[in-house]
Amino acid sequence: MKKAYLKNIWKQEEEAAHIHGWDFSHIHGRYEEENDLPWDYEEIVRQYLYSDLDILDYDTGGGEFLLSLDHPYSRTAATEGYPSNVKLCSEKLLPLGIHFRECHDPSKVPFEDESFDLVINRHGDFEAGELFRILRQNGLFITEQVGGDNDRDLVEMVLPETEKPFPHLNLTEQRKHFEDAGFEIVRAEEAYRPIKFYDVGAFVWFAHIIEWEFSDFSVDKCFEQLLKMQKMIDKDGRIEGTIHRYLIVAKK
Repeated sequence: MKKAYLKNIWKQEEEAAHIHGWDFSHIHGRYEEENDLPWDYEEIVRQYLYSDLDILDYDTGGGEFLLSLDHPYSRTAATEGYPSNVKLCSEKLLPLGIHFRECHDPSKVPFEDESFDLVINRHGDFEAGELFRILRQNGLFITEQVGGDNDRDLVEMVLPETEKPFPHLNLTEQRKHFEDAGFEIVRAEEAYRPIKFYDVGAFVWFAHIIEWEFSDFSVDKCFEQLLKMQKMIDKDGRIEGTIHRYLIVAKK
């Protein structure tokens, strides 16, 4: 393929890199990740979910996962801080009777002390002491998190020597934060698994969406590196990197 043709295709992906909620359908079938984690976040949440519990989904994104749980709306609350998702949640969750509130600061969650029996959080922010405050006695916090080593090999392919944005996001350090805050650790696991892209355009879109990892990425700046990725696709049929995840279930 000619370089000019490839650049044009990749620039189109760059321009298309916008997201509504947390919707990756634009690259569905063109990449894979999280297919082989040693745990199932939804299954774990449902294990502890009872209809008489008051629950909070902190950093709910577009509320997609929360709604899939089908928990009684009067006992359901959610927060979100990303502006476009705040608007989406206000339009989607509030009319259902879900207690949605905008929140940008995990150290200042806008709910009273001991408001919840269960707080869930997938790939969002949190502060252990504040979670301890808003949970009732014996309440649980369940989180699956993206670790600080996430996608690092992919970042190095296009932006060598980029500093890790969140170096302290790992199970050892985060577990200690919860223990120091007074929590009992019920379950704690960590995993490194592959992420695969089957065309460079899908990677370009992804890198723009995950801008906190791929800071300063652009097709123009990284074009030569993207051409090297194209050679990997031509040879192996994919570009492969590594995701980093950890899971914590903590009890007050």
